[in-house]
Amino acid sequence: MIDRPRFDAEIRPAREPVVLRGLAGEWPAVRAGQEGAAAIVAYCKRFSHDRAVNAIVGDPAIQGRFFYNDDLTGMNFVRGVSPLDPFLDRLLRECERPTGYAMAVQSMPAPELLPGFTAENAIALVDDAVVPRLWLGNRLQVAAHYDLMENVGIVVAGRRRFTLFPPDQVANLYMGPLEFTPAGTPTSFVDVTAPDLDRFPRYAEAARHAQVAVLEPGDALYIPFRWWHAVESLDAVNLFANYWWTPPQPPMLNPHDALLHALFSLRLLPEDQRLAWRAMFDHLVFQVDGDPAAHIPEAARGVLGAATPEKVRDAREALRNALDMRR
Repeated sequence: MIDRPRFDAEIRPAREPVVLRGLAGEWPAVRAGQEGAAAIVAYCKRFSHDRAVNAIVGDPAIQGRFFYNDDLTGMNFVRGVSPLDPFLDRLLRECERPTGYAMAVQSMPAPELLPGFTAENAIALVDDAVVPRLWLGNRLQVAAHYDLMENVGIVVAGRRRFTLFPPDQVANLYMGPLEFTPAGTPTSFVDVTAPDLDRFPRYAEAARHAQVAVLEPGDALYIPFRWWHAVESLDAVNLFANYWWTPPQPPMLNPHDALLHALFSLRLLPEDQRLAWRAMFDHLVFQVDGDPAAHIPEAARGVLGAATPEKVRDAREALRNALDMRR
């Protein structure tokens, strides 16, 4: 069985997805899930409460694939709220329908959805301060997307198929809008279960790099930062727990904000200027040739030196002033 020292020393530094079979096999929730849909629903009801939970529902016509609507003016599902017990009862009723409604509670902190769940079901691979988030639903498809943090996900009930792509395949996954997404981060337009290569021909290259894994109850999957992953919930009732976390970092600004700024600052420049800026970013930001300031005395490196709270504060203020001046 994998332990925390080996996880930190061997698995995370490799920056590759890893299936951890049976990591949570002794969880009471997993044992309930192995007994079937009725058993895991009964287990969840042990933690029942009267607070409404956020849920999404899709018409049978979407065949469980939560995504955009046809003209990208909205989504193909609706959002609402429901007390937990009626939601669980509806899940069981939908089991009896050959083509039922797609239903899910997504990414809800475990203490809010199932108070007491974490006291009975825990892992030792991440810090105790990392609060697991729960995903509860029926047979669903979630389009390929990426997370902004590292992730250990655990299948509690049902089975899940993951199709994963390394970050460098972004150009072959036909990413959707940055600011208008089904669930927070951009998603791929490609349906990995039935890819349309006439419309998305570059996906054939992404598929060459894909890694696929089917997880049983109790199995876990480590997903490194920014790895794209499409997820299929394969059974009538599924429960999934994931642990997102960001390793300690030096003081810094938000990388996503830098991306948005770059899109409006650089993307529409003439090609020769874009290439010149690309060379500068490769050298200074991505450091493809090593430390660009190694030849400068530390005291004179400025923003090219070690990050400090003071430097980050000054940079934030300089950016704010520059943006204000351009209004």
